[in-house]
Amino acid sequence: MIFSLRIFIFIFLVSWMSKAQSDLTVNQIMQDPQWFGTFPSNIEWNEESDIIYFDYNPEQQLSDSLYQIKLKNKSNIEKVALAERMSKIPAYGDYNDKQTQKLFVKSGDLYLYDKKKKSVLLILDLGERIQNPKFITASKYAFISGNNLFIYDADLGQIQKKTKIESGSSNDKTSKKSEKNQWLEDENLSLLEEVRIQKENSELREKNRELFEDEKFVFYLDKKRAFNFNISETGQFLAFQTYEPSESESTEVPNYVDVSGYTKPLEARSKVGDQTQQRDLWLYHIEKDTVFKIDVSSLPGLTDLPSYTKDYPDREWENKERGVSFSDVKFSSTDQQAVLSMRAQDNKDRWISLLNLDTGALETLDRQHDEAWIAGPGIGSYYGGGTLGWLGDNTHVYYQSEATGYSHLYVHDVNKNKQIQLTDGEYEIFNPQLSLDQNSWFFTSSEVHPGERHFYKMPVMGGEKIQLTSMEGKHQVSLSPDEKYMAVLFSDFNSPEELYLKRTKANSSLEQLTSGQSDAFKSYDWRTPELIQFTAEDGAKPYARLYTPGEDVDKKAAVIFVHGAGYLQNAHKWWSSYFREYMFNNLLTDLGYTVLDIDYRGSAGYGRDWRTGIYRHMGGKDLSDQVDGAKYLVDNYTIDPEKIGMYGGSYGGFITLMALFNEPDTFAAGAALRSVTDWAHYNHGYTSNILNEPHLDPEAYRKSSPIYFAEGLEGHLLIAHGVIDTNVHFQDVVRLSQRLIELEKENWEMALYPVEGHGFTQPSSWTDEYRRILKLFESTIGK
Repeated sequence: MIFSLRIFIFIFLVSWMSKAQSDLTVNQIMQDPQWFGTFPSNIEWNEESDIIYFDYNPEQQLSDSLYQIKLKNKSNIEKVALAERMSKIPAYGDYNDKQTQKLFVKSGDLYLYDKKKKSVLLILDLGERIQNPKFITASKYAFISGNNLFIYDADLGQIQKKTKIESGSSNDKTSKKSEKNQWLEDENLSLLEEVRIQKENSELREKNRELFEDEKFVFYLDKKRAFNFNISETGQFLAFQTYEPSESESTEVPNYVDVSGYTKPLEARSKVGDQTQQRDLWLYHIEKDTVFKIDVSSLPGLTDLPSYTKDYPDREWENKERGVSFSDVKFSSTDQQAVLSMRAQDNKDRWISLLNLDTGALETLDRQHDEAWIAGPGIGSYYGGGTLGWLGDNTHVYYQSEATGYSHLYVHDVNKNKQIQLTDGEYEIFNPQLSLDQNSWFFTSSEVHPGERHFYKMPVMGGEKIQLTSMEGKHQVSLSPDEKYMAVLFSDFNSPEELYLKRTKANSSLEQLTSGQSDAFKSYDWRTPELIQFTAEDGAKPYARLYTPGEDVDKKAAVIFVHGAGYLQNAHKWWSSYFREYMFNNLLTDLGYTVLDIDYRGSAGYGRDWRTGIYRHMGGKDLSDQVDGAKYLVDNYTIDPEKIGMYGGSYGGFITLMALFNEPDTFAAGAALRSVTDWAHYNHGYTSNILNEPHLDPEAYRKSSPIYFAEGLEGHLLIAHGVIDTNVHFQDVVRLSQRLIELEKENWEMALYPVEGHGFTQPSSWTDEYRRILKLFESTIGK
């Protein structure tokens, strides 16, 4: 009996000792991120290129503060005093031709900074907000105030108002009064003689003024609002946009834990299909004292119907002009020409066009069409933006295009109407900028590897690229104003961003300036995940991060983490924005799980075809990539096909729901966090790109929304959601839960977080959520 008991104890101890354990805990990794150190962000230079500013928090305060490193004493990291912070020259403004002076606005007032004198001069305090300062000459400065263009002559000390844009209508002054108001005025005039005399004198003065003055042009906005003012280089033209506010029906997000003790509604967005207001573009011709509305009807293909309309033959489709959104108008330095980018509001076309400054007519230089949607680095979005401008010769326009399937840099000779591609290959270009002498480009690219980012210099008309960075990871470069130095935020797989300094030369070395990792963070041996590729069912080769446990603790169970945002990259060689999930994946691996993190179809960094692989079917190729990843693990890492789980947030939560509803034979358990359950209830700017609009393409929404597939649930499901989420509304999971109840599904539960929005902020919430995720896996696939 004693011998048998000893054997039992021995077997128990061996079993207990061999059980997978981790030095990490959910409590530790989900606490305030300050626990693993402090790291720099938001890099800026001073105007003299000898001080680097950045946000930092070595004192572990509630939020970051502004710090600086002076190049003459690089070992000293010092906090910027309040007085110095208040007097710091803003990063944004306009330089003169010699780059020796800078106009900028602070607190609505206009200032001039002189680099040689290191002096700041208050130019104008109008009592009204000044915007968009621009040098016209060395002593004439243009700016916008109250929707109008002004030019200040510093030599004469005079301000000229160059435009007359007014709210309301030209009929406002002569509009007929209501019967009641007219009676009140007539009665007042009959009772008070002095009031009647003043009115008659005022009318007489107005008539006399009209006799001696030419009729002045006034542009009335009526019910529209003006925005996005672009002043030409000589101040002779003003481009601006207008829109008419409209009331879209918004979803109410109730805050049940408002400080008042009452349930209060939070401001939230409308749903997809509620188009933003139609925008109009106007050109104010100062010399002619008139305004042209830019007519877009000449844009090629403006009335084309998208191909998906063929799937609805019973609906009558009208070939009508599509709505258009406009970029900034870019004027050449001589004001002889201007160029702008326009985008169809259904996201299928992007035009680059010259703008005739005498007539307002458009001449198209480039049309980029995509039956899915136009996007990619430097292309701009539904709301504008994108790479666009003039080279110094005033004959070449530059822009980016996905014409080859990857976003590359182009110039266009407007005289010869000839396009020249400057970069080419299966990689992408990010944030190109012209050098001060306009002879070179600086840009970041993924040419070395899709999971790396390096900084380059290249001749302005293309040619040999000089790679200025070399370490394996991501380099986020901020050039000094004199372009002699590069301030670099660098990170790799398992090291957060640190600040480095480098001369702008290929053969110079990176000098590390900050080192913020805590001892607690460094005490754990963080895994460098293996960056792999596997073959999907259609032959595509997704990249993925793979975490593998030691053979002695292998559970033969696997977890697939699904990143969010849809168009985002996470299988890369730098520190992930999903740092909590990265640490949780390390914990899971310690416990014996194999973890896979896939850049599924729709992810960023791999060109147009990868990005649009989910067009009209979210939960199609992006889900099959997860299934193929699971098969890869089963075939290559002895994973039990009945012990595979999944978790992810936002888009990752959506994929988790689709996986458990549509692929129950592959996924036994899943945690869907802040997940979209019905795309018809998400926002317009994101969703209409991928699925069009629900009333126009309903089949795309039915194929793509988990709520339509809830009857397929067989495994174990955890749903977690913040109650005050104004991005993916709590309403999403409420509707899904009712569907699951009606379907009499059993193996699901819901965790609610009353004080959390889409991105959790409280460590207690993160901890509770991930304890539940770990418990889900340990009690199902981890047994």
